[in-house]
Amino acid sequence: MVGVSSIVAICITLAVTLFLPLVIYLVYGIKNKGKGVWTAWLIGAAGFFLPQVVVRLPIINLLSGSEDYRRFSLTQYGLYVFLLAFTAALFETAGRYAAAKLMGSRLTYERGVAAGLGHGGIESMVIVGMTYVNNLILTIMINTGSFDALVKQVGQTGGDAASLELTELVLTETAASSYYMAGYERILTMVFHLALSLLMCYCVHQKKDFMGIGLCLVIHCGVDYTVPMIINLANKKISFETMQIVAYLFLTVVTAISIAGIRHLRKLWKRESIQCAGGNM
Repeated sequence: MVGVSSIVAICITLAVTLFLPLVIYLVYGIKNKGKGVWTAWLIGAAGFFLPQVVVRLPIINLLSGSEDYRRFSLTQYGLYVFLLAFTAALFETAGRYAAAKLMGSRLTYERGVAAGLGHGGIESMVIVGMTYVNNLILTIMINTGSFDALVKQVGQTGGDAASLELTELVLTETAASSYYMAGYERILTMVFHLALSLLMCYCVHQKKDFMGIGLCLVIHCGVDYTVPMIINLANKKISFETMQIVAYLFLTVVTAISIAGIRHLRKLWKRESIQCAGGNM
C-alpha cells in the first residue's frame, strides 16, 4: 500500500509540475495583455518541445536499448553524464535561439520572460507532470488491489511483469519527502530556464547572437553535468541522501543567481527603453 502522506505529496507535486505552469501562463498573459506574451509563451514552449521531445529524447531512448550503450553508461559514467548534459544544452540552446530569432524585432522583456516561462513550463508539464499523472494512477491501482491483477495478467501473457513489480516497490517505498523535493526541484528548474531564455532573447535583441548561444550552452551544460556528478559522489562515508541535499542546495544557489540575472536583464532592458524613448522625443 502507498501511504496517505505519499499520495498527498504525489498530488501536490502533480499540481506544481502540471497545473502551475498553466496558471502562471494565464496570469502573466492577462497581466501583460496586448504585449504579445501569449504567442511568445507558445514559441518558447516549442523551443523546448521540438528539439528535446521530438528529436533528442527518441534518439536517447533508441540508444538505451543497446547493450553497448548501457555498458558505456556504467563504465564511463563521467563522460556519459557529460554527453547527456552537453546534448541537452545543445538542443535546448538551439530551441531558445530559434525562438528568439522567430520573435525578431518584436523582442521585448515581457516576451522574453514569456518565452522562458513557456520553455520551462512545457518541460515541467511533459517530462515531470505526465509522469506524476502516471504515478497517481498506479498508486490508486495499488491501493485498490487492481495493480496485482494487472501484474498477473501481464505475466500470463509473457509480458515484463518484473518491471511492474519494481514500479510497485518504488511507489510503496518512496518517502513523501522525495515527491515534495521533486516538485521543489521543478520550481527551481523553471526559474533557471526562464533566466537562460531571457538571456538569449536579450543577446539576440542586442545582435550578440554568438554570445547568447555560447553563454546559454556553457551555463546549461555546466549545471546539468554538476548535479548528477554531485549525487554520484555518495559513498560509505557520505550517504546518497546527503548528496541529494547537497545537489538541491547547489540548485537553490543556481536559482538565486538566476533571479539576480533576471532582475539585471530587466534593468538593462528598461534602461534601453528609456534611452530609445528619449532619443525619439
